[in-house]
Amino acid sequence: MDPYPNITVRGSVTVSPAPVESMVYKDGHNETTCFAEHIPEIVTGAITLLICLCGLVGNGTILWLLGFRIKRNPFTAYLLNLAVADACLLLCTAAFLVIYHMPMLSCFQPALLRVLPLFHSMVLLTYSTSLYLLTAISVERCVGVLWPFWCRCHRPKLLSAITCSLLWALAGVLAGLVYFVCDLGHSEHCWMVLGTLCFLNFCFFTPFMVLSNVIVFIKLRRSSWQHHAARLYTVIFFTVLFFLLFGIPLSVQIFLNFFVYTNFVFEICLLLASVNSSINPVIYVLVGSYGKSESRGSVRVALQRVFEDRPDFQEAGETPVMGIAA
Repeated sequence: MDPYPNITVRGSVTVSPAPVESMVYKDGHNETTCFAEHIPEIVTGAITLLICLCGLVGNGTILWLLGFRIKRNPFTAYLLNLAVADACLLLCTAAFLVIYHMPMLSCFQPALLRVLPLFHSMVLLTYSTSLYLLTAISVERCVGVLWPFWCRCHRPKLLSAITCSLLWALAGVLAGLVYFVCDLGHSEHCWMVLGTLCFLNFCFFTPFMVLSNVIVFIKLRRSSWQHHAARLYTVIFFTVLFFLLFGIPLSVQIFLNFFVYTNFVFEICLLLASVNSSINPVIYVLVGSYGKSESRGSVRVALQRVFEDRPDFQEAGETPVMGIAA
């Protein structure tokens, strides 16, 4: 996700320009353009900012409930980290958009534009982490369906914590390389860093995420859903589906940025990514509330019914106490 409208060539290598240069909004006379010429970008940015604010409220609620009100299990550890990644992405996106559009609104170039590369890298970090966590959730649930005995008896207790830590570290290393090599260093090796990032995000993690969910869906279609945590798998399916619809365009834009850059396309992809990071709490509540009219008024109970990860046939005498994940 490289918001650079220009590309310079050094020898035979194509690299991005210096970050301060790329963040200046210029017209044909090399002067800062103003409000009237950027109405589409400003409207798109305002909508994205509103979505970010709503998403922060939703993810903040999930963080509060999972952190202090609902007993944790291996599955909720992933969702807690996913909510942190989504909330951070929305926060960084909001800050990025406010600073990014200042020249369009005020017709001058503030010194704050120099921090844009940092927010750009933070958005990249949190976006990649969300993708990696969704892949880990999908793969683990796939293993749980294929080899349930191993998951119940031999699954390491710290697997979720270790996996989340490694995925955060991987995303941090990649985003850090983009920041220091591309944003600050303006190095000719920038294309290698972005190429590695695109390959991992678009050609490795995404196919694994999709394949795992296809296997789970086929496996559960051949067995009885009542013997599995149907709501939990429904949440995973919808979360992955919305990520494919709203999150993947940003990965595509990262790849296409090697060949062509368009401000408006970048902002549309950022808007879609913000929708993806904001919609997960809505999915949790709707799936948890479905079919139980007495719990529709309680967000906490609805979330417990999703996160407790137990088969549906056990819900007849359900209590608010959480169970242990498979």
